[in-house]
Amino acid sequence: QVQLVESGGGLVQAGGSLRLSCAASGRTFSTYVMGWFRQAPGKEREFVAAIRWSTGRTYYADSVKGRFTISRDNAKNTVYLQMNSLKPEDTAVYYCAAGRWSGTWPAEEPYEYDYWGHGTQVTVSS
Repeated sequence: QVQLVESGGGLVQAGGSLRLSCAASGRTFSTYVMGWFRQAPGKEREFVAAIRWSTGRTYYADSVKGRFTISRDNAKNTVYLQMNSLKPEDTAVYYCAAGRWSGTWPAEEPYEYDYWGHGTQVTVSS
């Protein structure tokens, strides 16, 4: 029902910045929550940030708080992840996700999301 396409990944040196985009198509709902997750080789999927579409309320993992910013463009049905002061440990495949908000907050668990993009690689060199 909802298709998500991530873009903006790439190779960047430590301390640099990248902005990821997640374009949503298909039927979406005002109650949806949008999130970013990441997964490095050999590691579990990790929550990064989430935003409630209707209100814009945001939540961040401690590891990225103060460095990353999640935002949305209502007209474009697009969610962004601005990543500043990147570190080598930020290297991962980043996934955009969407789900019908359950009413609990924050939405930081994968089971709270129903739709996933295919990911975009972010590599931070030291």
